[in-house]
Parts: sequence; structure tokens; C-alpha cells
Amino acid sequence: VGHFQMTMRNGWRCSSATAFLKPARGRSNLQIFTGAKTLGLVMEGRRAAGIRVRRGNEEIEARARREVVLSAGSLGSPHILMLSGIGAGAELSAQGIEVIHDLAGVGKNLQDHLQARPVYKTMTSTINSETRHPLQYVGIALEYALKRSGPMAMAASLGTAFLKTRPELETPDIQFHLQPFSADKPGEGTHPFSAFTASVLQLRPESTGHIELKSSSPDDYVAIHPNYLATKTDCDTIVAGVRIARAVCRAEPVSSMIIEEYAPGQAVDDMDDEAILEWVRNTATTIYHPTGTCKMGPDRMAVVDSRLRVHGIEGLRVADASIMPVITSGNTNAPSIMIGEKASDLIMEDAA
Repeated sequence: VGHFQMTMRNGWRCSSATAFLKPARGRSNLQIFTGAKTLGLVMEGRRAAGIRVRRGNEEIEARARREVVLSAGSLGSPHILMLSGIGAGAELSAQGIEVIHDLAGVGKNLQDHLQARPVYKTMTSTINSETRHPLQYVGIALEYALKRSGPMAMAASLGTAFLKTRPELETPDIQFHLQPFSADKPGEGTHPFSAFTASVLQLRPESTGHIELKSSSPDDYVAIHPNYLATKTDCDTIVAGVRIARAVCRAEPVSSMIIEEYAPGQAVDDMDDEAILEWVRNTATTIYHPTGTCKMGPDRMAVVDSRLRVHGIEGLRVADASIMPVITSGNTNAPSIMIGEKASDLIMEDAA
């Protein structure tokens, strides 16, 4: 139990681009294209020779002297591979894409953390009540501009806890994200009352999904099939996690701040597993941790080897969360940065 460690600096989110790319942007051997969309790889047989990008109305071909490294994430990297003819052959052919390399695991093994979001109305003020009126917006903006503090300098989740749903487990299997606000759905605005969210997620889901092409056009997003809660273990674990969250919020000192449970609410009996599970299925959302769609390994469904090189293709690596064979038991930001750090070491070693 504790506060999250944040990748922040002076009230700003400090992304890997800010921390690593920005300080290096003046180097003579680095060229950064912004506002550009990757259309696919330039393939010469089974060798990646570069990439094709579109910036505005101009299409640009960037050639690689040594190798190409994809870091487009667990949705973007497999998408680019499939558009370039690398993936499950039958699926590519169905979209009219020439098959360069039949690699069955591209886009498969999708893993994500599904969050159930119990919400509690509070007597104390939260972000919900502190951001209701235009004058409050002005005050928040001034505080941020002058001091780099206040709600605009906060992360969405401030506190966390890792817990076991069963005592015999060696390590925790659920994580809480404690958020000083609440909403029915992300992006729809906060509730018109003070409340907090005790988000619960299963750390090691057994369920795996996949992504697939909708068409051969780079402008069409992939179809995402997360396949959440497909196993009994996943269902039992999330139900147990919600039950633990409710128990914590019924106990002191938290209970003294709570007016009532807004969600799941009294209509969902704490002893009714099916009712809790039904509420989870109807309201749970991604916490934006997709991984695994270009997994590392030696088996037939693996996409990259232990040095992040794409099986069967020369001059091509993948370096992002998509290479994880199994999702990490926690947030994925730091592990993704570590993958980038390791990739840089591997590239330099192999180029020496």
C-alpha cells in the first residue's frame, strides 16, 4: 500500500520522448518526423529495408542502412507488420495483402488489465466538486501556471495497493488504483457529487485476445478483441477483488468519509458472485495496459527472439510492450521504458 511513483517533472508528465528524445534532438544523426503516419515497411524479400510514412499529403520513404525498429505499441506494431505482409497468412490474404512471411503470432496473445470501478460518495471534497464551475477552472489554471501544483499537476491515480485474493498465493493477484474523482465512463466527465474510485484490476489475467485488420488501409484502425473474463480464474479473481474493495471501504478510517456506495450499489449483494460479475461485465473498462501482441519466445506463436529480432525477417526488431510474453503484475509504463533501454543495448552490441 502506498503512493504511486510517477514519471513527472515540475508538474508535467515526463514521457520517454521528453526524457530521452528531447535532449538528443540536436544530434546530427537523428531526424525526427512529427505529424507523420507510418504506412508500412519497405520490404526487399524477407529483409526490412526501411519504412513508408505520410506527412500531410506527402509520402516519404526512409531507408535503413542497418535495421528498422518498431516501437508503435501493442496495437500499432502488429498493425504495421500485418500491413507489410508479416502475419497470419490466411488473414493477410483475406485483406488482399501479399504475404511476405507467414508468422501466425502477430496480433495474437493480447493481454490487458481490466479494471472494475467501485465508486463511493464522500463527505469530503474531491476533484468532482472542485471542478464544477468556471471560476474553479480559473483558480486551478492559475495555481498550475504559477506553482505547477493542484489538480492539473496530479496523476489520475494517486494511491495503490497490491493484495492477495487467496492466502495461499505466493504474490498479490489484484491491484487497487485509488482515484480522487469518479465518472460513469472515462471521457464522459465527472459525477456531479464528491466521490472517489477504488479501481480493482486482476494482475495476471489468463484470458488472451487478439487484434485483426479491418482492411488493408493504414487509415483504418485495427479491430480489438480483448476477450476479457474468459476463464473461471479471471472471473473469480475480479469478483474477490471487488469484494475486498467493498470491505476496505466499510472499515475505518475510510468509512467515516463515505456517504454511500454509488457503484456497484446496494442492489448488488456482496454475497452474490454472479451479481458482482454481471456488474463487472457491464461496467469494467481497460486501464490501457495492452501487451503481448508480438510476444518474445521460441515457440510457433512467438514473433520476436530474445534479442527482439522478428523471426524470419532480417533487419527488423520490435521494442515495446507488445513483446511481453506475459503481462507484468503492475503498471506497464516503466517496464516499457526498460524494454527500450535493453533494446538500445542489444542494437549496439550487434552493431559492434
